[in-house]
Amino acid sequence: MKKNHLKKYGPWAIITGATDGIGKAIAEQLAKLGYNLVLVARREAVLQQLSSLWQESHGVDIRIIAADLSREKALSEIERETGDLDIGLLVAAAGYGTTGDFVDANLSDELNMIDVNCRSVVQQCQYFGRRFQQRGSGGMILFSSVFAFQGVPRSANYAATKAFIQSFAEALHDELVPSNIDVLAAAYGPVKTGFATRADMVMKFAQSPTAVATATLNALGNTTTSRPGALSKLLGYSLGMLPRRLRTWILSMVVADMTRHQSHAQQTH
Repeated sequence: MKKNHLKKYGPWAIITGATDGIGKAIAEQLAKLGYNLVLVARREAVLQQLSSLWQESHGVDIRIIAADLSREKALSEIERETGDLDIGLLVAAAGYGTTGDFVDANLSDELNMIDVNCRSVVQQCQYFGRRFQQRGSGGMILFSSVFAFQGVPRSANYAATKAFIQSFAEALHDELVPSNIDVLAAAYGPVKTGFATRADMVMKFAQSPTAVATATLNALGNTTTSRPGALSKLLGYSLGMLPRRLRTWILSMVVADMTRHQSHAQQTH
């Protein structure tokens, strides 16, 4: 991402899921570029640590919001804490996944995932979309996945949330172009983050969050959907040549391999 992006998307950016993974990597890169940041995540202590570190190392202003985005009142907290700031960029990186047969899943966890991955993103996009229209420019980065383009057995609900985000971002892109607002869907593949641990997956091949963050920021304003990193491009384009039903079967095999340890663990209990 180049310095001249600051005029359109700066001086402030808000990043959800800012304490880990891609969200953290994007926030750090934006701080290096001179953006002032609003960091949103659940872990206040980690937010404080990152805020102190980046303010000292990059000389930017940072405001933190410790919020659980699965709760409806989280948007009210964001509105209250950011109303006085000239925010021009939304990075909606908060999200998580689950694996396993859906009928055996904890329903509360699955519904909570829909709240974080979908409902909260919709709330943020409408709120900041209106603000960006008033300021005359802005940008939104939403997080899709290689799972978004077909059903994925043993990750059924997570894949469905990402399909929602992919469709939502594509439509918002066209709606907001006349308002000088760029919307990007980042359809990433396996990434070395805490996501795999929470989803109970073993990823043998994964990209670094920094590489994904760089590719994502470079794509903003240049395309509707990006596949950040070589691995996501390879997966996306190779799968994209196949019928949807075959893509579902292939990814079911991929997820089965990444969750094979779950069946072994069950057999030992």
